[in-house]
Amino acid sequence: MEGAATAALEARGLVKRYGEREALKGVDFAAQPGELLAVIGPNGAGKTTLLSILAGIVRADEGEVRLPRGEVGWVPQQAALYRRLTVEENLLLFARLEGHDDPRASVEKMLELTALGERRGEIVARLSGGNQQRVNIAIGLLARPVVLLLDEPSAGLDPRQRARLWEFVSALAERGTTVIFSTHDIQEAERYGERLLVLADGESLFDGPPQGLREAVRREAPEAASRDFETAFVAFLHHRGH
Repeated sequence: MEGAATAALEARGLVKRYGEREALKGVDFAAQPGELLAVIGPNGAGKTTLLSILAGIVRADEGEVRLPRGEVGWVPQQAALYRRLTVEENLLLFARLEGHDDPRASVEKMLELTALGERRGEIVARLSGGNQQRVNIAIGLLARPVVLLLDEPSAGLDPRQRARLWEFVSALAERGTTVIFSTHDIQEAERYGERLLVLADGESLFDGPPQGLREAVRREAPEAASRDFETAFVAFLHHRGH
């Protein structure tokens, strides 16, 4: 596997079955330090299953996940927050649960990192969706992960909230955190992912840069190449039998 020696995370031959249905069919990839990797595919493609296995929440039936460099942080699509507590109280609670030696110092660091210092005393339920997601990510970062997993992090956000969220996430990657995020939005994946992993019905169809996917789409679905990329991508999936 190219670059495996320096990878922040490696997945090899991941298979997951639910009864007779195979949710993942031998998925392989390696993510590098500081990389923004988008896992993309239609609903039911296996994206959340893959991220859940990488996070250690779900056990694969076959294959293995290696984290040679440290821990993984998991941020589910539904914010894991106590809505009646303040931003600071949420972070302090989770810092203590993570066993930090100095929970208050860790909270101050997270407030600075997420630019939520001015919101520290606000009740989470009163925050915008974008700010709630930033708190959610801050909680994931309390594990001091080298790899951060985000399951459809921009779902339900308006365009301005989405732009601010991705500005924040991109800054994390620039500091060296490997970010793996799932999305069914091809335009979002192309805009923010340095590399795309395309899943459909649990099968890995493509692993490479956005431009490489565009070339694959043009090559395999030439009749749709002149249309918008989302339509061409759907045609690509159809040509692959999905």
